[in-house]
Amino acid sequence: MKVVVKLARVGMNMQEATVVEWFKKPGEAFLKGEPLYAIETEKVTQEVTATADGTLLEAFVAEGDEVAVGEPVCSVDLDPSAV
Repeated sequence: MKVVVKLARVGMNMQEATVVEWFKKPGEAFLKGEPLYAIETEKVTQEVTATADGTLLEAFVAEGDEVAVGEPVCSVDLDPSAV
């Protein structure tokens, strides 16, 4: 099942974040709980983990790019049996 992952708000006042590192490349599989990428806000650097097993299809932003809350970050293909 193809899903577009959007940047979630991780802090009450967070408006945007910088993607600082991708842990997976397009085509790579991941398991639930594995980190996909890391973001940095004014207050914290945080890993964003997978909510289900799947495969990273496409990263829409590069390392160093700023992204607003709610903007698409990547697309993933989730394993339907794991959702």
